[in-house]
Amino acid sequence: MKATRVPISKNTWLRFWGMLKALRRSPVGPKATLFAGLLIAFLFAINGLNVINSYVGRDFMTSIESKELGRFFHYALLYLVVFAVATTAAVFYRYCEERLGLLWRKWLTERSIDKYMQDHIYYRMNAYGDLKNPDQRITEDIRSLAGTTLSFVLMILNASITVIAFSGVMWSISPLLLWVTILYAALGSVCTFYLGRPLIQLNYDQLDREANFRARLVHVRENAESIALVRQEDRLRDRLHDRLDQLTANFRRIIDVNRNLGFFTTGYNYLIQIIPVLLVAPLFINGEAEFGVISQSAMAFGHLIGAFSLIVTQFQQISAYTAVIARLEALAEAVQHAAQPTSPTITYCTDCGLIAFDRLTLKSPRSGRLLIKDLTASIPMKTRCLIRVTDEAARSALFRATAGLWDQGEGTITRPAADDILFLPERPYVPPGTLREVLLPGGGERRFSDERILVTLRRLNLVAAVQRAGGLDCEQNWSDLLSLGEQQLLAFARVLLAEPVFVFLDHPSRALSECQVDELLCLLCERGITYVTLGEQDEDTTLYDQLLIIDQHGEWIMAPTPNRLDDACCGVSVRSAQEQTDADGDGNGTPLGNESGMG
Repeated sequence: MKATRVPISKNTWLRFWGMLKALRRSPVGPKATLFAGLLIAFLFAINGLNVINSYVGRDFMTSIESKELGRFFHYALLYLVVFAVATTAAVFYRYCEERLGLLWRKWLTERSIDKYMQDHIYYRMNAYGDLKNPDQRITEDIRSLAGTTLSFVLMILNASITVIAFSGVMWSISPLLLWVTILYAALGSVCTFYLGRPLIQLNYDQLDREANFRARLVHVRENAESIALVRQEDRLRDRLHDRLDQLTANFRRIIDVNRNLGFFTTGYNYLIQIIPVLLVAPLFINGEAEFGVISQSAMAFGHLIGAFSLIVTQFQQISAYTAVIARLEALAEAVQHAAQPTSPTITYCTDCGLIAFDRLTLKSPRSGRLLIKDLTASIPMKTRCLIRVTDEAARSALFRATAGLWDQGEGTITRPAADDILFLPERPYVPPGTLREVLLPGGGERRFSDERILVTLRRLNLVAAVQRAGGLDCEQNWSDLLSLGEQQLLAFARVLLAEPVFVFLDHPSRALSECQVDELLCLLCERGITYVTLGEQDEDTTLYDQLLIIDQHGEWIMAPTPNRLDDACCGVSVRSAQEQTDADGDGNGTPLGNESGMG
């Protein structure tokens, strides 16, 4: 096992130091500085009280040895006072440590979320990156980093203060004891490092295996119905067992290393109890020291050994902490890499009046296969366009490239500004939140009255869905509550309320019937929203002005559609469910919002 597999470099520590400086300059910097100052003050107070306690303990034990009852009660009372003050200082020290750790974690998590969510970085990392479990790194690893870093910094600072405070005490008792302390701690640190070095990589791997196992369980929960329908329980159970076997096998290796390390560290800690007594007891026997010096030397030796032996006592935590730093460094590098698109040759221009492609060539990011070749086409406002793409990969590439989510290719894409164009994917996405939040753009809650929202939903026959949801302000699990068709209709409702200039549709007929799609397109036309549809090969061209065909080799042709209706034909209102049924006569029509017609 080579620990060098864990990617920690000089750049890691420079980034870490930069993070600390950014915290100090952030809006929470003054509060963090206050808590840090209080922590240092309490550290000095606690160590000063420990030194005082060693002398009080020495005189207390000496009074017992000399059988002086008055001095015994005096130092016993002084002991209690020192304990009370030390307890108060320790409690506030812990309080300030936890508050500072929480403050740091919140700031660092918010900073990471902002970077992760900006400029579609989360999408590019998921689509093209190889980083595993970024969600766990942002949650658990940052929590561990904030808490553990603070603990280690305070331990090192406390150890430094302890060395300064107790070295003088130890030297006054016996210079030999001080040198023995230093040599004993150095030998223990070296041995612990070599025995426990494999833990660094093992802990790194364990975090990934835990996350992979949890991800599989989440997959089962989120796809429970589909799994039951296709009866994939046995295969998924085998995969869960496989992930569990990997997890436990790696953890067994951690246990084996800890066992070997434990043989050394346990014996090391036991010897701490007897070494000072072996060296100081002869001084008392020869009359060169008081009896209380034995207990004082044991206390001073314990504090100094604890200060010198951080590697021995904290190696398991240090190895886990090293893995956390490496994982967060990998996350930072992945975010930085995703923020720099691999192909800067696709350029975007903003024009509210049209969607246009100029010599656009798209390629597969994995294989480099040509998907679309030198596409040059223009779709002006009020010109409804149907795009037929033979190759599914090319269809997906064109949809994503127009949305700004495709990096592999070259050429120019002109499109409206972000607020003037909406994209409706093939599989509708209903974000978490209340129905009002689902339907309205961010910050639009005050601009849209309830009546306007409900009128739009009634036009789409979604009143029953609103009733099942409990109104506009109840948060629900939409994927369970609504059918796929209802989710797609909600997406259309969002478009109708936002009223963009363009809407780009990806196979709307996959979730809705042809009749429903036609009526929705008419409704878009009525609202003056220009639609561009990626459709099936046999898609009806009646409601379109232009037809763009892209074959499986990436070649294309664009022409006006035959037999298209006049614009006035799209100006009619969408019919209600009852009107649709009456018009069909036989009752087999599929009105908008009728669940029987949803895929």
